[in-house]
Amino acid sequence: MKAGIHPQYYANAVVTCSCGSTFTTGSTKPQLRVELCNRCHPFYTGEQRIVDTEGRVERLKRRFGLS
Repeated sequence: MKAGIHPQYYANAVVTCSCGSTFTTGSTKPQLRVELCNRCHPFYTGEQRIVDTEGRVERLKRRFGLS
């Protein structure tokens, strides 16, 4: 492989979720911030939770008269 063209690899990169959970993994960046992780993602927790952006869900419910 050519020398000097690959990014630096951090074996203990810290990943921080918006729920407060942290874990380490390998990455090309020393710190990562994510919105969802395996502790708060609806698929893994079994919860039905909608991640709403800009009030779109409420606007849809108002438009179609859903409760």
